[in-house]
Amino acid sequence: MKPTHNPLAVYVHIPFCHVKCTYCAFNTYIGLDALVDSFVEALIEEIKYIGRVRPSQRVGTIFFGGGTPSVLTPAHYTRIFAALHDSFAFDGDAEISLEVNPADVSYGYLRALREIGFNRISIGMQSANAHELRLFNRRHDNDAVARAVSAARGAGFGNLNLDLMYGNPHQTMGDWENSLQAMLTLKPDHVSLYALTLEEGTPMQDWVEKGRVPEPDDDLAADMYDFATAQLGAAGYVQYEISNWAKAGHECAHNLQYWRNMPYLGLGPGAHGFANGVRYSVLLSPQRYIKTMMALDGNAALLDYPLTPVVDQVNVLTQKDEITDTLLMGLRLIGEGVPRQAFRERFGIDLLDLHGDLLRGFAARGLIAFDDERVKLTDQGRLLSNLVFRALV
Repeated sequence: MKPTHNPLAVYVHIPFCHVKCTYCAFNTYIGLDALVDSFVEALIEEIKYIGRVRPSQRVGTIFFGGGTPSVLTPAHYTRIFAALHDSFAFDGDAEISLEVNPADVSYGYLRALREIGFNRISIGMQSANAHELRLFNRRHDNDAVARAVSAARGAGFGNLNLDLMYGNPHQTMGDWENSLQAMLTLKPDHVSLYALTLEEGTPMQDWVEKGRVPEPDDDLAADMYDFATAQLGAAGYVQYEISNWAKAGHECAHNLQYWRNMPYLGLGPGAHGFANGVRYSVLLSPQRYIKTMMALDGNAALLDYPLTPVVDQVNVLTQKDEITDTLLMGLRLIGEGVPRQAFRERFGIDLLDLHGDLLRGFAARGLIAFDDERVKLTDQGRLLSNLVFRALV
């Protein structure tokens, strides 16, 4: 299959969960197991539709997120991969990632996924402390994480990420140190650390509002971030993005596509995409998604790329929009920042000609550093990144 376009990323959203985490505001559903087979059929139809609109696009990364992608069986993924290979041209070294819940996976399951074509796995550890996992309504314990990591390594995954959360209600620095140490003992190739955010409509947000749990302490969360940065650096991890660290060569290529504001397709209910100057999202309801994709008239005219019949919202971007997005995303990259030459080639203007006074002002305050090659946040700027980002909007 001959590639016809520049490489892009593909995100596939699997909206099913066995239980709902108390902090989660993603488009996920429990109690819909009976829809899984129909969902897979609809997803395959969506993949094929994109393949008809623009055949054989070159793909460098695919990321299956959720929800809980490990709800699907290897048989499901075999069929999904067949559709992807029929519709896209995979790079030879394409990064293909899957998020899993450590309570779901076994060596046999992971070995089957590795043979299908997955080569990167992200395990939702979140915490090593039982009281935090109970607060989150997570189904696993720390032993399950260790078993999942061992199974993944045995199955042949040489690129493994672990997620942790900090700034949680009731969390102490001792709790955080325990989680970090437990995580480091498992020797992941990549680490993602996320500060808890109180999302509208979640049980966690409701509990904080009603005083059932304390509001997260921002100052303590900042101390936890600083402590983790030092610990991970000492353990040989390089911080390449505000929330992400990796051993050399194990940076997440898929997420780099986002942070460089490069094109990616979003497939599945609630997925978001950006391609051809358009940001879009797929309708949320799995039932409507399935009904719409399975009722397609094969003779109907195809929509303009990257749209499909299940796209629910579309935002056509101006150049100003793309410039702002490129700056806000690129400044999250610690070493890379926003390369000035690439910015000039993409937008026809130099960053300092566009925002020179603002950037020089932030540089004088020690928040931004720039030279002939790039503009990036300083260590202090990372801690005050929202201040910088707001000024650039």
